[in-house]
Amino acid sequence: MTEDHGPGTAVVTGASSGIGAEYAEQLARQGWNLVLVARRAERLTGLARELGESTGAAVETVVADLAQSADLARVAERVAAEDVALVVNNAGINGYGPFTEVDPALLVKVLDVNVTAPTVLARAALPGMLARGRGAVVNVASLLAFAGALPPGPLPHRAVYGGTKGYMVTFTRTLAAELAGTPVRVQVVCPGLTATEFHLTAGEAPVPGERRVHDDGGMPAADVVTASLAALAAGEVVCVPGLVQAEALERLAAAEQGVRAGSGSTMAPRYRTGPDGA
Repeated sequence: MTEDHGPGTAVVTGASSGIGAEYAEQLARQGWNLVLVARRAERLTGLARELGESTGAAVETVVADLAQSADLARVAERVAAEDVALVVNNAGINGYGPFTEVDPALLVKVLDVNVTAPTVLARAALPGMLARGRGAVVNVASLLAFAGALPPGPLPHRAVYGGTKGYMVTFTRTLAAELAGTPVRVQVVCPGLTATEFHLTAGEAPVPGERRVHDDGGMPAADVVTASLAALAAGEVVCVPGLVQAEALERLAAAEQGVRAGSGSTMAPRYRTGPDGA
């Protein structure tokens, strides 16, 4: 990490397993103190004890369900504190399933956890970071943010989940442009399939028991986090841990510029109808 980003206190949401637990471990080893947020008190307590003993980091735990407004408000208050120099918005649930069959209440929860919570927490953190002249926000998205046109099989049914991750990509990139020229950075990390327990539940309730990994394989969570922290130090706004050809992101930006050429005042000829149409 660069001097501008720590050490200090890092808040990590969804810290009880997978990518979140790995952020906690790597940041603790780098000298950060931690505030770990998740729904599972027993797991948080165990992780806090383990990291405190192995690294000497000061570790707070906040048991919270970010889909609940009162819990989100508690976390936002902690995130806004003066000691916080890094926020990792990692908490997320998938709500996978055919759109017309998934419980609507679960889809609302996906939106609450994946969109509302990281937006609220970023808003809570950034004014203080800007005033102090240091800080960073990392938002964990997914390569499914770029998979909208692909049908399910082998990909999951993911209309709402993919939409939330698309939001995180656009939100972060646009926010990064807004913050350009300040000492505060934002990043969105977009992993592909990762070896965690993420696919073991749709998100109605957390996975019970000890931390484990789903059977689908994928990149180790440690590699995802290593790439993210290296990219943050290098100033990369979009981090795709497995992307070898980094210029693909430049081509994406160029393609978007081409699409925005459609913002003129004249309708495209292919939409014209009638005797004067194409």
